[in-house]
Amino acid sequence: MISWNNLDTLSSYQELLKTKDSLKLSELMAGENGAARVAEYAIPMAAGLTYHYAAKKVDDAILEKLAALAGEAQLSGKFRELYNGAVINTGEKRRVLHQLTRGQLGDPVTADGVDKRSFYKEQQDKIAVFAGKVHAGEITNENGEKFTTVVQIGIGGSDLGPRAIYLALENWAITHDTLKMKAKFISNVDPDDPVGVLREVDLPHALFIVVSKSGTTLETLTNEMFVKDALEKAGLDASKHMLAVTSETSPMASSSGYLAAFFMDDYIGGRYSTSSAVGGAILSLAFGPDIFARFLNGMAEEDKTAACPDPMKNAAMMDALISVYERNVLGYGVTALLPYSQALSRFPAHLQQASMESNGKSVNRFGEPINYKTGEVIFGEPGTNGQHSFYQLLHQGTEIIPLQFIGFRKSQNETDVEVKGSSSQKKLCANVAAQIVAFACGKDDENPAKRFAGERPSSIIIGEQLTPESCGALLSHYENKFMFQGFLWNVNSFDQEGVQLGKVLATRVLAHNTDGALKSFAELLGV
Repeated sequence: MISWNNLDTLSSYQELLKTKDSLKLSELMAGENGAARVAEYAIPMAAGLTYHYAAKKVDDAILEKLAALAGEAQLSGKFRELYNGAVINTGEKRRVLHQLTRGQLGDPVTADGVDKRSFYKEQQDKIAVFAGKVHAGEITNENGEKFTTVVQIGIGGSDLGPRAIYLALENWAITHDTLKMKAKFISNVDPDDPVGVLREVDLPHALFIVVSKSGTTLETLTNEMFVKDALEKAGLDASKHMLAVTSETSPMASSSGYLAAFFMDDYIGGRYSTSSAVGGAILSLAFGPDIFARFLNGMAEEDKTAACPDPMKNAAMMDALISVYERNVLGYGVTALLPYSQALSRFPAHLQQASMESNGKSVNRFGEPINYKTGEVIFGEPGTNGQHSFYQLLHQGTEIIPLQFIGFRKSQNETDVEVKGSSSQKKLCANVAAQIVAFACGKDDENPAKRFAGERPSSIIIGEQLTPESCGALLSHYENKFMFQGFLWNVNSFDQEGVQLGKVLATRVLAHNTDGALKSFAELLGV
């Protein structure tokens, strides 16, 4: 029987609170002991990835307590409830089914009178057929010419995830001759966003994907009209250039204004929708359906590891347990996500939403106030750029900020250069290794300005190369990590009521139905 209890009611958590913060990373990581930890404190993931947590402030005693917490919080059982179709999204009384877009972990799930795995697979197959016809020149513009660019119009999860994955795989696809179409993205209602993208696009040869589950998202519909206006001014029939990704009940679903419509549903939140039609349409058009399928396979294989009940063999669960230990016992509220891969330049932005929109809650699953910290602030940039930006604060600032590195032994491209005895990729990897030890061990110096206190904990996910499979596994890892964190904090990680109030007030401003400060600020901004 699954029980949903607040973190501070769990006896295993109370035991963790008694833990003295006496572990010294500078000692744990020193000499042969440190070398042994690197090998021992590691969990294999899918697609050749490995999660290493040797530079975290944990030892066998703390790991035993974390395993007890995982058991008492029933993390594995709750995940099983989720993928078997239980109503996990209590706020909106919905199932949570994004795992079904890439595989079947448990029992068949029927909702709305259909098998949901079959429904999601059917949409993927429809997208694959459509993309194949576009690539083959069977679906063309008015002049019978091939489309060369695809542009996604969406915001939030309809933009961040697909954009991050497109950028992650663009150079890989070019190197492996699988880039079928260039992709662009329009998200911000700021008119400078669509204008900037449209200036870069050859309109007669561009397809536009409008993504809105409800068909009523204000920013997305505004940008859609912006694009339609540009197409019409260019003498083009907008309906021959636009696709819809929406729900079957939205006004966009049966509109004649689109070449085709592909469907999602309410059981998949925007920030978890990259593996659905939301990401499937643009990624299949950009790279080909077979590459998107490989990406999904990486996600599915990593989902299987997340279903393992043993946290010592479950990277997502261990990552979540350690992060909650750092948040609620050690008092660290911020995490720096640092991919040492330029291809992952927008990955921190996507995970920022996925984490902070999921777990930025102050009431539990039942709407009751909670008395402990939840969520974590996530920020980050690719290394080595970040080293010349905000690492100063990370190394010598007054706050300890845990770090999560991502690194690959090989670059995506076949080209490199030797400078001063080593290649660019080896220099990149050397920087990762150096930063992990520098943050953990620090450096003493007679000059206080040159002294590094160390004791900054970090983990790293290491892979051979960023490929479609490893990219999918990486995304799945974080989706499941955030889910396990939410289970531990007993919050609903699958609603986002916090984004609604601003939308409501903005609608009032546009309708000139305001008074007081709201009216004054609107007038100051020229509304």
